[in-house]
Amino acid sequence: MKEIIIATKNAGKAEEFRSFFAKYDIEAISLLDLTEPVEDIEETGTTFEENAALKAEQIAEKLSTPVLADDSGLMVDALNGRPGIFSARYAGEPKDDQANLEKVLRELERSANRQARFVCVLAVAIPGEETFFKRGVCEGSLIMEPRGGNGFGYDPIFVPDGFTTTMAQLSSDEKNNISHRSDAIMKLEEWIKQI
Repeated sequence: MKEIIIATKNAGKAEEFRSFFAKYDIEAISLLDLTEPVEDIEETGTTFEENAALKAEQIAEKLSTPVLADDSGLMVDALNGRPGIFSARYAGEPKDDQANLEKVLRELERSANRQARFVCVLAVAIPGEETFFKRGVCEGSLIMEPRGGNGFGYDPIFVPDGFTTTMAQLSSDEKNNISHRSDAIMKLEEWIKQI
């Protein structure tokens, strides 16, 4: 079985990648699975692409192996695209999904515009080659009361277009079929088949 390193220490995200790559008979190994710890890469970029590349390239160089990194987040129209690249730390350090979600809901209290989208940018860094990117998007809207226990982050308040339930109310298979991460990974399919 082929392997790919996924540059994440987020258990929920790691599980989504494992599920996606399993159908291609590729084992997705997260940074949580490595015996030798990898230090966190500071996300100093100003775009999803820059942050994904920072993680993928630095870890690929350290491990001398192909690395896939993602940077993803929630972009809310009424908040001028915030939290965007700051989604994981929107309420400050340390990372706190519940605090982030509550901050977005507070900021939307007086807004009728609930349009939002999840964005995922994948960067694939292969030592000696140019890093390449794929971007995935899942359009939807936000509700004011969290619903559902499946998923993580902003999933409990995000209703994908065409659905009446939140991401957190969908089964893992349903979510994996429509998510921003799935959209980005499907765009990687040709490369995945080659490895």
